[in-house]
Amino acid sequence: MSKIAFIYPGQGAQKAGMGADFYEKGGTAKAIFDQAGEILGLDMKALCFEENDKLDLTEYTQAALVTTCLAMTRTAKERGLKADITAGLSLGEYCAVAAAGGMEDMDAIRLVRRRGILMQNTVPAGEGGMCAVMGLEASKIEEVIDEMTGFGIEAGDVTVANYNCPGQIVITGKKQAVEAAAGKMKEAGAKRTMMLNVSGPFHSPMLAAAGEELGKELETVRLHPLRIPYVTNVTACKVEDIAETKGLLKEQVSSSVRWMQSMEYMIQEGTDTFVEIGPGKTLAGFMKKINREVKVYNIGSWEDMEKTLECLC
Repeated sequence: MSKIAFIYPGQGAQKAGMGADFYEKGGTAKAIFDQAGEILGLDMKALCFEENDKLDLTEYTQAALVTTCLAMTRTAKERGLKADITAGLSLGEYCAVAAAGGMEDMDAIRLVRRRGILMQNTVPAGEGGMCAVMGLEASKIEEVIDEMTGFGIEAGDVTVANYNCPGQIVITGKKQAVEAAAGKMKEAGAKRTMMLNVSGPFHSPMLAAAGEELGKELETVRLHPLRIPYVTNVTACKVEDIAETKGLLKEQVSSSVRWMQSMEYMIQEGTDTFVEIGPGKTLAGFMKKINREVKVYNIGSWEDMEKTLECLC
């Protein structure tokens, strides 16, 4: 019998129009969008469904994407789709915790709104940067970073932000250090490096203060015993005790996202079917490079959900 995972994308997957068909056709989805807008004081329909300048700003993106993913999840679950385990990339981990039963949807949405503001504002604009490194093994990237320490670059100035999949790793940290590291990566054999247009050095030690502030917000939230486990970005292992969650979410802001390792762990644990819930197919693309043997479905639209339900329910 298949072991099914719900997996959730991170920032960058957002797009105008996401979730609009769920809002129109599903009462549960409509209620989630409306309630999220009410508690945050935002026009969530305008933010998610219409072309606008706010959707790509971190302080708005995170709440919009989590609202959309949870609206899709609750609708699919109502229709009979069940998961045995969950995981989410960075921001998506909040969806994973909520879908696993550990957190109320509105608490997840409220938390990521605060998280987005903290991540955007903790480091002054221009001081941090991120760079995607293509075609270089993770071990080699780590080696290059280690070798740079002592040459005017201190430990922690450059770290790995995201282990997305084989051949696609993102580095983060102080902008000048990241730019210097990008040059070293090319010398080491990277096929390509690309500085990312982001508002801060996400998942770097530079955001430790944001994690501390988020920790205070997490203390105001009541968590619930998990109904199913989820896999955390921080350790790439499953969490079964909800008591671990607040500390992990606090640490996650400034630590590496071990997505590739998380997927490998889930497959080793017997997961053979993955349902990516949310706009786009980023995680499905990563999975093609991680393991082509598993099945991957996408729920990014109402039509996608219908097709997935036909196959899995």
